[in-house]
Amino acid sequence: MTLKIIGRKKGMTRLFDDKGDVVVCTVIAVEPNVVTQIKRKDKEGYEALQLSGILAKGSRRKNVTKPLVGHYAKAGVEPRLYVKQSKVENTESYALGQEIGVNYFADNTFVDVTGISKGKGHQGVIKRHGFAGGPAAHGSGFHRHGGSCGMRTSPGRCLPGQKKSGRMGGEQVTIQSLRVLKIDEEKQVILVQGAIPGANNGLVYLMKPKKKAK
Repeated sequence: MTLKIIGRKKGMTRLFDDKGDVVVCTVIAVEPNVVTQIKRKDKEGYEALQLSGILAKGSRRKNVTKPLVGHYAKAGVEPRLYVKQSKVENTESYALGQEIGVNYFADNTFVDVTGISKGKGHQGVIKRHGFAGGPAAHGSGFHRHGGSCGMRTSPGRCLPGQKKSGRMGGEQVTIQSLRVLKIDEEKQVILVQGAIPGANNGLVYLMKPKKKAK
């Protein structure tokens, strides 16, 4: 059980390690999340924290519903755009209105990142599932098809659950154990090695790793 910190993917860049090798990394902006609700076992039946992130500024203030505005006022914090609840083992060390920023990961070498992958629309089996396709010769009538998926019986049928063309992307994806390369508390950003799901400015959730990376 670990907190899910709300952040935004800002883009990709590169750093140089001690050997002078290029390390590709992703920049994630993490505004301080605030605790807007504490759920305890004696009242709600389980221990959990509700975190709210990304301040609702200017015209985006209208995106916050009236019930949420009252909820934030009760917690004594400025309205935020996103809310995420995380189950924790103990809530005693947290207080209403407490800010949790990028320094939450200061003692961690790795993080897990969850985001929504880029939507690709309707795609064929070659792009969606990596099928090899048929011959590229001009005389071939089988180039980018999936081939036979039925059975040589009459009547025959295609069994359900097979790999077909269809909507690709736009799904929740979690990348585990990404190495933390740099944490800048002043700029409120964290740099992790490699790519993460989603487009630039997409919403992501950062967590301390569940599994220890080797």
